[in-house]
Amino acid sequence: MPGSKRNKKPAYERVLLKLSGEALLGEKTFGIDRNVTEYLAQEIKDLHSLGVEIAATVGGGNIFRGVSERSHGMDRVTADHMGMLATVINGLALQDALEAAGVFTRVLSAIEMREVAEPFIRRRAIRHMEKKRVVIFAGGTGNPYFSTDTAAALRAMEVKAEIILKATKVDGIYDADPMKNPKAKKFDSLTYFEVLQRGLRVMDTTAISLCMENRLPIIVYDMKRKGTLRRIVNGEKIGTIVKEQ
Repeated sequence: MPGSKRNKKPAYERVLLKLSGEALLGEKTFGIDRNVTEYLAQEIKDLHSLGVEIAATVGGGNIFRGVSERSHGMDRVTADHMGMLATVINGLALQDALEAAGVFTRVLSAIEMREVAEPFIRRRAIRHMEKKRVVIFAGGTGNPYFSTDTAAALRAMEVKAEIILKATKVDGIYDADPMKNPKAKKFDSLTYFEVLQRGLRVMDTTAISLCMENRLPIIVYDMKRKGTLRRIVNGEKIGTIVKEQ
């Protein structure tokens, strides 16, 4: 039928997009590159136009890396709280770019700061998504000792996302760093156990374990390739998928 391809139902109807803080650096060494947030906003808008319900989490490593500061003697809880606040800054930057692109967006923070973001309430988050607003989860889990990877897995399960889409600088998961080793082998698919057994740095072990226990798949893809999000949601096999056997 004419138009049947255009009206094809997406393979995933509710997704969580995991972005690292470093992804927002662009060509900079610190802070936020507006060109990157505008690019990401257009990619998310393209996905949004399919009718997909979208949530996102953003790390804070472009502003403050608690891990490196802890190694220099900073108190772990203080460093983690500072890192969580950095994710709020990044969430607001992404929200601004999305709304400039015409996409209604809400930032929900696990750390309460009502003047700049809504507090995270699970049912409110789901309702925003049902109303086709993009929801950005900031502030991690609100607790120290948990990474933004774990926060992404937790929030994805709380809002019943069907998959986590993890944006990276390479086109999938490799057995070595492909930037340093041209002979690195790319995996098309892996099980959660294989990721843990091989020590592959997809997400931290807590996040992978959570996804494994709740059968939540993860696709790792190259964020620099325009249109990749749309292609994944339309069912194309892109990047590396981590799932059950």
